[in-house]
Amino acid sequence: MQDNPTQVPLWRQLQGAASLLMAVRDGQSMTAALEDVDAMLRPGVQSLGFHALRWLGRAEALRQQLAQRPPPPEADALLCVALALGWSDQDAPYTMHTLVDQAVEAAKRSEATKHQASFINGCLRRFLRERDALVAVSERSPQAVWNHPQWWIDQVRKDHPAHWQAILQANNTRAPLILRINQRKTTQAHYLNTLLAMDIGAFPVGEHGVVLTAARPVTALPGFAEGHFSVQDAAAQLAAPLLLDGLASAGEGKVPLRILDACAAPGGKTAHLLELADCDVTALDIDARRCERIAQNLQRLGLNADIVVGDAGKPKAWWDGRLYDGILLDAPCTASGIVRRHPDVRWLRRPTDIAQLAGLQAHLLKTLWPLVKPGGRLLYCTCSVFRAEGDQQTQTFLAHHTDALLMPSPGHLLPQSGAGQADFPDNLLREHDGFYYALLEKRSL
Repeated sequence: MQDNPTQVPLWRQLQGAASLLMAVRDGQSMTAALEDVDAMLRPGVQSLGFHALRWLGRAEALRQQLAQRPPPPEADALLCVALALGWSDQDAPYTMHTLVDQAVEAAKRSEATKHQASFINGCLRRFLRERDALVAVSERSPQAVWNHPQWWIDQVRKDHPAHWQAILQANNTRAPLILRINQRKTTQAHYLNTLLAMDIGAFPVGEHGVVLTAARPVTALPGFAEGHFSVQDAAAQLAAPLLLDGLASAGEGKVPLRILDACAAPGGKTAHLLELADCDVTALDIDARRCERIAQNLQRLGLNADIVVGDAGKPKAWWDGRLYDGILLDAPCTASGIVRRHPDVRWLRRPTDIAQLAGLQAHLLKTLWPLVKPGGRLLYCTCSVFRAEGDQQTQTFLAHHTDALLMPSPGHLLPQSGAGQADFPDNLLREHDGFYYALLEKRSL
């Protein structure tokens, strides 16, 4: 616990965090809302915003006890941010007295909340006096205990009855910064030694990953400009090796493998494919601006791909008619597996999103499968823990495509935060987000 160590007053950061919460409640992602925050304020606002969204379920349960009627949206957001930050002494980034003082100051300094300053002050001071009792009452609400919407809790419990609590707990932890080493430039061991020499704590994960023990600006790490690494979670680092391992021999001494990365932006998996094998990769994405980001990332890493703006579900508009040896389909999904990194996702999603996205995934699988040559492979993956977007999707596809053979695949990887979490039987690593993988091979019939 600490008081504000920066030059930016805490009340300004609290105002910014409250504005992020309001944006999320209005359906905007926190990433997009952060772009509107002043650059000087952004680091502090992002940190407080992340914390508030992780514990929003508890904060809303506490606010319901403190106010019979919800205050205006601006005041409610500020109050909930303060409650989320201060409900637990153990996890609070500031002392509760500091939070109360600065939250009231934030209210006074804004035209939208200045008339609610005394109300916010009264609520927070009552919380100070009665915190243990108020928190105890909030324990009756599953949304407060797990800090997820009730429908989300119910769905995870249904899909993973043996592990649902551990999944939700992992979602509320802070995800570490994980790098993927560019093996065309350096090695995992050499880069770890470089970090060690600079007194930067890190340890290996998987074949190409490095986990930093403390987050720091990526651009300040050694080798960034030279393309020695990319930022990528350990679960996502499994994609390229999974697709290439069964295809590598086909490309040796022959024409380079022809690979399609079907939903490629921002290009992390595209780059990993190119780092691991000499292959011709088409990086396809429907968003032109996101395709520009693919190009920027590949340029820094010293890699080249054919970047195409197009809809993976409508290949007639971009496909040249030649079959692919391998297709990587990292399909649009609920992102329910990366809540550690994007705590706003759980509050943005709606129950109907699962079926809607599962329908899109099924369409992409059906549309792209004919583009795979006999003997080739398609790797289907999502950053989701929901079975409708994972093994249920795969089983439905296999039932309708007799030429598809499911190869050994990780299946559902459940989010895990280091050694402190329970070991899931299907996890290959000790630190990663939630993910799903199914490797499909096309048989010659």
